[in-house]
Amino acid sequence: MRLFLASLLGFCAVSVHADDWQRLEGAAISAALTGRTVEYSNGATQRFSETGFTEYDHGEPSFGSWAVRGDRYCSVWPPSDVWACFDVDVAGERLRFMGDHEDVTEGVFIAQ
Repeated sequence: MRLFLASLLGFCAVSVHADDWQRLEGAAISAALTGRTVEYSNGATQRFSETGFTEYDHGEPSFGSWAVRGDRYCSVWPPSDVWACFDVDVAGERLRFMGDHEDVTEGVFIAQ
């Protein structure tokens, strides 16, 4: 499944685990992702534009759309028109997307 997800001090976050992960909510998700690039453990990168477009690149780029709906990150990847939504956790420069079916994708913010 394609997901595609600076310090976050000062953002409104709620602790969800005993370790250092923090759950982001609503506007904090948008603030964390907008204009940023994440690198995943498989070597893929994903950019999150200010206009709601996202590009996932793992040797060949793929383009979709992203939005914050409620307190979740959501994305859609054509030709599908089905939006998938995920909780977002951060720990420093690390990022974690958590789906409804125990699917978890982790990455790290990279310098622009």
